[in-house]
Amino acid sequence: MKNLKIYIFRHGQTDYNREKRFTGFHDSSLTALGREQAKIIAKKLKNKQFEIAFQTKLKRSQKTLKEVIKYHPNVKIVTDNRIIERNYGSLNGQSHESFINKYGIKEFNRIHRAFSARPPKGESFADVEKRVKSFIKGLKKLMKRQKANVAISAHGNSIRLFRKIMEKASIKQTCSWFIPYDKVYIYKIRV
Repeated sequence: MKNLKIYIFRHGQTDYNREKRFTGFHDSSLTALGREQAKIIAKKLKNKQFEIAFQTKLKRSQKTLKEVIKYHPNVKIVTDNRIIERNYGSLNGQSHESFINKYGIKEFNRIHRAFSARPPKGESFADVEKRVKSFIKGLKKLMKRQKANVAISAHGNSIRLFRKIMEKASIKQTCSWFIPYDKVYIYKIRV
């Protein structure tokens, strides 16, 4: 039996994150701070071994991973949108402040952090969990087949659900977590 490792991290801060907007599927750029956070992640992973790296179609995931793989030039890159950010639907791009002014803080908290609340034309955490669960199932099979460690450049809400599944956390815990921009979560898989 061998332990393989998963290194999962959030992209650096974006313009929308800084401006407190629902980012979702919008392709917001990394800020100067976000680029520095990506470099912090890269340094944390500099001496770690991984053979496969995952990203999503969104530039913030790709640009963060690009910093990381400067230290890992021979890594295979895979784009998988099952780990993409939560879709906020018609709220994508809207500022938190304008939403709160229109609907109130209670509704903001419900949409933003309640597990089953779905924004108009968007996804709930429960919806995101389904696709992340599918990703993890495929990831474990790939890791076992290839005997490979992996790095994953993901998003705050997909990491939230990744952690829930891997750590067997409660819904209450999951909804309370903030996912930092400069932290690497490490999980072991026995093969």
